[in-house]
Amino acid sequence: MPSSTSPAFTKLVVHDLETLAAFYRDAYGLHAVSRVRGERIANEEIDEIMLSTDPTASFGTLVLLEYLGRGASANGEVILGFTTDDLDGLLERVRASGGSVVESVKEMPERGIRVAFAADPEGHLAELVQLLP
Repeated sequence: MPSSTSPAFTKLVVHDLETLAAFYRDAYGLHAVSRVRGERIANEEIDEIMLSTDPTASFGTLVLLEYLGRGASANGEVILGFTTDDLDGLLERVRASGGSVVESVKEMPERGIRVAFAADPEGHLAELVQLLP
């Protein structure tokens, strides 16, 4: 029988690592828990910051990765998903942190959710979901 495997993290390629780390801290409350500098992936030098909701974690569930020798990457390569108990408040924090609302809140009571889409300062999309009681 094969060993068990489950998703553990999402790695987002960004162009301005420090700005995006600050955005995800301020908008989503994530904490930088680890950093890797000077390593290489396929002969390209990288810098990455691992983020977690738990500031004491040793491993991040969202990893921001910058290829040091590249320009900005195309957006749309990934859509991040966040759940929240205060969708309106989260959208305010996204705006205040330099992001934007791409699609306003849509009520979907038949699915038991409210949903919106937002973008970080580089245009990476996030789907934001609030579960209805």
